[in-house]
Amino acid sequence: MATGNSSDQQQYQPHPVWTALLTKLLANLILDQVRKGNTANNSLSNKAWNFITNEFYTRSGIKRDKEHLKNRFAALRREFSVVKLILARDNFVFDESTGCIIAADDSWDQYVKDCPDAEAVRRGGCPVYKQLFEIFAVVHLEEEPVLPQRSYEYAVKTPKSRPSRGVEASIASAIVEMAAASRLRTNALTQMRSRFTLAECIRELDGIHGVAESVYFAALENFNNPSARETFLSLRSDMRLAWLQWKCT
Repeated sequence: MATGNSSDQQQYQPHPVWTALLTKLLANLILDQVRKGNTANNSLSNKAWNFITNEFYTRSGIKRDKEHLKNRFAALRREFSVVKLILARDNFVFDESTGCIIAADDSWDQYVKDCPDAEAVRRGGCPVYKQLFEIFAVVHLEEEPVLPQRSYEYAVKTPKSRPSRGVEASIASAIVEMAAASRLRTNALTQMRSRFTLAECIRELDGIHGVAESVYFAALENFNNPSARETFLSLRSDMRLAWLQWKCT
């Protein structure tokens, strides 16, 4: 016979699976706190983390304790560092519409060979890169320090009605930098998209063995979407059929 509160057991997940939607929710909550200036020593304040923890549960209906959320944020910090290094290369372009990083297969193969941590980004991209870019303009990339008790109490009790000028300047600088980078990447993306043609997609599709007729014709419909063409041609050859089956069903 089952014991305990089944509702609480369903809501609390000790080993959480971080979906794209939950990750985006967390990133948006953190960004909101950064914009409000709820930071201390270039890190999120304890008050901010308490708010994020409560709001995450309110919006998702899923309980995550503060340490789970901090651990996920630490993972996003590492992912951001990886993506930032990748995008420093001339032959890698970030597609803001999909969150994917676009590059030729040989460029990816060589980069992943040198930096194995980039394999996850190659497969899944970084859909919350824009949020992380703005967050880490204020929050330092290194691990958050453990504040002494006196400093901790001061940080919690001191009211902050608006971000400090330093925080505002950092955010403004980050936005300007993102805008300039976005223009450059848009130009590069326009050039790269000329490679992702419908004819090229069909040629590659015809070269895949074992494609069901229903998947084949559904794929042709999906290829009318430029983002779908880019994703298909940017995937490793051995992953394309699995992606088509998932996308078309």
